[in-house]
Amino acid sequence: MNTLIFRTISPVITALMLLFSVFVLLRGHNEPGGGFIGGLIAASALAIFGIARGTAAVRHAIVFHPLSIAGAGLLMSCIAGLISILFAVPFMTGLWIYPEIAGVEVPLSSVMLFDIGVYLVVVGAITSIALALEEREVE
Repeated sequence: MNTLIFRTISPVITALMLLFSVFVLLRGHNEPGGGFIGGLIAASALAIFGIARGTAAVRHAIVFHPLSIAGAGLLMSCIAGLISILFAVPFMTGLWIYPEIAGVEVPLSSVMLFDIGVYLVVVGAITSIALALEEREVE
């Protein structure tokens, strides 16, 4: 199924899916979605790109090793939980700050840090598995 049309359109599909995955990640606080579903969409986008262009192109596109991405996400998720301990509230309690950026108040939370960490864990782990399977299939 590696046709010229598929190879040509795969970067566009990948970019759109990655953009949609970030949308699902960010809307997960108020509506269905979040880090896990967004991460699955992003990993699917990278899998499509890998099928069309090969695993070397995916590894070049993501820059870091997929397991390093998963490790960074796990660290972020753990830090999100530990922040609450520093403020003497129960573990994994959501904490909010409201910095003003360019005159606009932007609410940021430890919940968002946790969701981004889950997103990175899912993207890194699933991409690592997909790349390993694709490389094994080529040999």
